[in-house]
Amino acid sequence: MLQDLTEKDHRKTRPDSTSPWFNTIRLAVGVGIAYFFAAQVSLAVIAKSDGLALFWLAGGVSSGVLIALGCDARLPVASATIIATIIVHLMNGRNIWVAAAFALCNVSETLVTAWLIERYFGSGFSLGRLRNVLGLLAISVVATAASGIGATMAYELLQNETAPIWITWAHWFGSGAIGIITVAPLVIGLAAAAREPPRHSEIIEGVAALVALAAVMTATIVWQPSEPWEPVAPVALLFPFLLWLAARCQPVFAAAAAFIVSLTIVWTTSFGIGDPALPISGRIPGIQEAILGFTLCAHILAALFAERRQAEARLQEALAVGGVMAFVCNPSNGIVQRSENAAQILGLGPQQTLTAAQFLAGIHPDDLAGFKAHNNRDNINSLATVSFRFIRPDSQEVWLEETSRAEFDTTGRLVRVHGLTRDITRHKQSEKHKALLSAELDHRVKNVLARVAAVVRHAQQRSATIDEFVNALDGRIQSIATAHALLSQSRWYGVGLTDLMRHQLAPYTTNANTAISGPDIILTSAETQAVAMVIHELVTNAAKHGALSSSNGRVSVSWDRTVADSAATLKITWRELGGPPITTSVQSGYGLTLIRDLIPHELGGTVDLAFQTDGLCCKIEIPIKEVDWNIGTN
Repeated sequence: MLQDLTEKDHRKTRPDSTSPWFNTIRLAVGVGIAYFFAAQVSLAVIAKSDGLALFWLAGGVSSGVLIALGCDARLPVASATIIATIIVHLMNGRNIWVAAAFALCNVSETLVTAWLIERYFGSGFSLGRLRNVLGLLAISVVATAASGIGATMAYELLQNETAPIWITWAHWFGSGAIGIITVAPLVIGLAAAAREPPRHSEIIEGVAALVALAAVMTATIVWQPSEPWEPVAPVALLFPFLLWLAARCQPVFAAAAAFIVSLTIVWTTSFGIGDPALPISGRIPGIQEAILGFTLCAHILAALFAERRQAEARLQEALAVGGVMAFVCNPSNGIVQRSENAAQILGLGPQQTLTAAQFLAGIHPDDLAGFKAHNNRDNINSLATVSFRFIRPDSQEVWLEETSRAEFDTTGRLVRVHGLTRDITRHKQSEKHKALLSAELDHRVKNVLARVAAVVRHAQQRSATIDEFVNALDGRIQSIATAHALLSQSRWYGVGLTDLMRHQLAPYTTNANTAISGPDIILTSAETQAVAMVIHELVTNAAKHGALSSSNGRVSVSWDRTVADSAATLKITWRELGGPPITTSVQSGYGLTLIRDLIPHELGGTVDLAFQTDGLCCKIEIPIKEVDWNIGTN
């Protein structure tokens, strides 16, 4: 039966080798068998005036299954309800017309109940909310009241009974409503538990509470005195067990408790236990009230506690996401209660806790005085905030921000301190990073301005005409701008050497006259700017006087990384071939001076610049300290 209830929900997540028709027939058979036995139990207690069942538990079976499975289960549930109702009433002496009329009324009651639940509460109905419990009660009243009208009319016309119409309707209405309220929640809860099983500890605890409840109720019935007594009297003794189940377990366990108690009351009534001298017609109203009262109490308590657990879970999730820890401290004994996410923030083990003294010992020595000043009597009397560093047991340092408030008794004695502690480590790191960036930006802007000023000054000195000056100045500033653009793309963390080479060579070269080769290496911001200017001067010189000034010339740029004594060195080789032959000595201008002097001055490297007869060859060596070899620069 439980497998049938969950078949629909699992069908979308796992393949099913059986056909849909087989599943439909299997569900119909399961519902029909359960409905039949529930109806037989219900017919054990009938009203002598009209012969109607006073506890129609079968209605709760069909309604619960249809609510749990949704509209896709209408056909098998409706078919099973009709067939089982007809069989049960024929076996109990009804004629076929009355049995058929009752079957139509029962199936309409089931369909209307499930339809109204889905319309007003949506699919996936559960009893974990008070609104849903009250909604199920209201809908069961509406559905059974409506079906009771049809059943009363059919009964009066087809059975030729002399009982008053309103009595017949009241018996149908009361028995149907109690059946839905008593049994449907159990079926719904079992289906939900099959989809999301409770924890093993919760199952053990819930089963133990149910066994204890059944044992207490059985013992109370067996050991009652022989004189007349009402079988509903022991219900009050079961409230502690009901409270236990509602507070500690899912609503399905409270529904199971309500079903056990209701079934026990029906059983004692059917066997005349209690006050056999009192006619059953006189006992039925009190018994129905006891069943309805206990059942509603069980569902309402379970819903309230479930809502509280859901609210606590959402609060814990919100605290965890926001990095906030709630705490309550008892100054008299130093015991501190913290929210569940405290272990994550403070770096504690699963069962580890920190007293107020232990927490105080973990505060950074430089922040301890400020924290104690924050917690003195004058400050703690109002809502105040303090930031401090905390050394976790795993030696990791975190920044915390505590907002707390104290409570005092009538004598002025401090009785409780409570508040919130927020993990602001990332915020502090971000502030530090912003400060570093601001200082670095200031430094870089000054360097860039100084470099531009030097470029302007030397370009002016080495230029014979205004056009020559403008071209030289524009090229060098564009080189600086290109390096800055690449650094901005990586947020100034570094630039790949391959990308830098391609961008600096792009205005003057093609794939036919250049060759670039070397591993992926990330340059720091300082290395990027210096190498960019040197490469720009080399490519500009090659375009004016060297290999790139000839159609047959070409340039080869290669680099490699070597490691010696844990120190890494970047070696760059610039070689020109096929350009105009170099026959005379080369005059040293600003470009050549920059090539020779910039790398040693800014990066502590070396430059070997050689004007060979077949072309210029420049070898550059730069010590590099922090290089991320896992970042590609393609």
